[in-house]
Amino acid sequence: MKLTWNKNKSSKKRSLPQYPNLPFDQEDQEHQTDSELKKEDQNENQEPLDSKRLAESFQAQGNKLAEEGKYREALGKWEASLNLMPENAVLQEQKAQVLLEIGDAWSALKAAARATELQPSWAEAWITLGRAQLNFGEPDSAMESFDKALAIKPESVEARDDRQTALHLVKRRKQLHVSGLSTATNRYVVGDKTEVS
Repeated sequence: MKLTWNKNKSSKKRSLPQYPNLPFDQEDQEHQTDSELKKEDQNENQEPLDSKRLAESFQAQGNKLAEEGKYREALGKWEASLNLMPENAVLQEQKAQVLLEIGDAWSALKAAARATELQPSWAEAWITLGRAQLNFGEPDSAMESFDKALAIKPESVEARDDRQTALHLVKRRKQLHVSGLSTATNRYVVGDKTEVS
């Protein structure tokens, strides 16, 4: 959870009550000019703009690192960007793709799900979520995600092919159940064989 300082911009500055023992001169604070107040307001308004530029810079650095195959370094830059702009669906989706690339299916699933929450009409986010679900071992959920992607973008070859893969896995699981083989137990048991000499 991110905690931030709540700056109430609409509140006026209050003058301090007159206490004679304070180490600063209160008269200076009471006589701020309008230009000084405007300058303070401009600095407050500039802060979100600067953080947006900084977030975009981190994102661009992460993109470059990901293109070079430096996935962990890219994730670090993207995390820094997401700390500044947590509502960035594109970055969440990119993060999910890289997490899939390095084999972290659970984190990829969370990032892709967040991307679909932020931008539910984006087919690529649903495709990435479906892939994360497949990698996490949830082909039924993956099929639903690919169906949502196809509803948004019916001509998507990727979504259609990945949906076929998920469907194949679901059918294969059903075949295992019908044949009497359990998906919970291993077909080949490897045990310790001790030889007596």
